[in-house]
Order: sequence, then C-alpha cells, then structure tokens
Amino acid sequence: MRGWAGALRAAAVVGPGPVPGAFRERFDFGGRDVASWFPGHMAKGLRQMRASLRRADCLIEVHDARIPLSGRNPMLQEVLGIRPHVLVLNKMDLADPHRKPIVPLVAKLVDDSPRYHRAESTDYSILVIGVPNVGKSSLINSLRRLHLKKGKATAVGGEPGVTKAVLTRIQVCEKPLMYLVDTPGVLPPKLEDVETGMKLALCGAIRDHLVGEDIMADYLLYTLNKQQQFGYVQRYGLAEACDAIEPVLRRVALARGRTQKVKVLTGTGNVNVTTLDYPAAAYEFLRDFRAGHLGRVTLD
Repeated sequence: MRGWAGALRAAAVVGPGPVPGAFRERFDFGGRDVASWFPGHMAKGLRQMRASLRRADCLIEVHDARIPLSGRNPMLQEVLGIRPHVLVLNKMDLADPHRKPIVPLVAKLVDDSPRYHRAESTDYSILVIGVPNVGKSSLINSLRRLHLKKGKATAVGGEPGVTKAVLTRIQVCEKPLMYLVDTPGVLPPKLEDVETGMKLALCGAIRDHLVGEDIMADYLLYTLNKQQQFGYVQRYGLAEACDAIEPVLRRVALARGRTQKVKVLTGTGNVNVTTLDYPAAAYEFLRDFRAGHLGRVTLD
C-alpha cells in the first residue's frame, strides 16, 4: 500500500481548487497488481458451488446495480450451464415499481425448463450466486420475511466474506415449496484490469485493506468529479469541488473529528501532538459513498 504521505503529496500536485475543466482526465493507478486481491477461500467456494449445482433447479445471480458490467464474474457464468437463471439487480437507491416478484418468476422458469434428475421432486431448489457483498444473504432473508413472516436465517454483513461456505437449504416459501441456498461470493482469480478491481472494491466486493483506502478514496473523488457528482462539496463544507484528495480528507477529518495523537521527539522530550487521521477520514469518505450519501453513482 502506498504511504499516506506519498499519496497526499502526489494528490497535492494538482492543486486544491481547480477551475471547471481542470479535473483529471485519467487516473494513475501507480502500476498496482490485482493478483493479491483474490482470497484463497473463494476458490474453495467455487468448487462447492459446482458440487451443489447438481441439486439446483434454478440459479439467482445477485448483482450490484452500481457495477452492472464490472460485477459480472465470467467464472460464475460458466457455472450457470443450462439451468434457468434470474439476474437480480440489488442495492438500488430507489426500487423499481415495475419489478417482477422473484418467487413466481423462479417457479415459472423451473416449470418451463427440463428438471433432469430432479423431475420427481415437488419442491424448488435455488442456488443464489454472485460476487462478494452484493446482498445474497439479504435477499434470502427478505424473501423469507415476505413469504413466511419469519426472521433472518443467514448472517449478513457490510463487508465481503461473511458467507464462507455453501449452507444447507433455507426455506423461503410454502406455496410453492421453495428453498434457497446461500453461497460465498466469488471473484475471478484474475481480474480484467486494475480499474475493474477498483470499482469492485468501492462497492465492497474486495476488502479495503487489500487495495488501500488511500487510492480508493482518491479514485472515488476522481469518479465523482468525472460524473459531475459534486454532493461531497456541500456535505463536507468545501468551498468548491477539487481534484486533489488531501483537501477533501482534511475536511472529512475535521467534520467527523477524526484525529489521532502522535509522539514527537523534541529537545525537551516526547510531546503528544494531535493530528488529523487521514486513513480514518478516507474510510468515512468510502462509507458515505456506500451509504448513498454522496448521490446515486453508477461506476461503469
């Protein structure tokens, strides 16, 4: 991970207050390698999914609406095979009133398709797949609340890796009798490029510390400016939109009270000095984006 001092020096070269048209036209990723962004447990999860596919009538692929292109995993598409397949766009700020109910849609797809070795079964068995942290477990829990009036049956979290194994079948409906199987989020072991990986990281599909909160915050600022999404200016009390990440994080740190005490060696001994905590401010900036506080943003 690039050090904060170096990151902020690089950002400061651009200047704190650009005039319209002075924003960066491209982002410098500094030669980063995405090879280390693929945790080992994902390979195991993919093997488990392939093994569970034989017992599945249909597949529900849950997808983050903010990354409709970058979030598709080609390895999962290979797993899909010829099974009926529903693509669910999750994490949309405003629900589409014309969306189709999932349970009747899945039941119709299964009824209209060959069931192979499960032809004699009267229940529906659905495998829920997708990249990490797109809301697969949340979807299962919401369907369970809607159709069975029961609480959550699988753990959910705001970061990737909460579901680490293929679980037992979870009933989500009585009529028709339908079971969903939660699966761990799986990324391709080789991402197409660094920018694709950065978009996945901003949406929480890759753990922040593997990529670096500093460059993630800088890329987010670059993206917001590129799309003319300047809501961060008012939220953090900036005088104007800026191309450099350092002034933004300084305002975030001041607004949220993100400070830290460091020891400074002086001629009279150690002195505790309060400084702004830029890593904590970067995390707050990322969290505001993920919560929708910086506006509706599609990264692709």
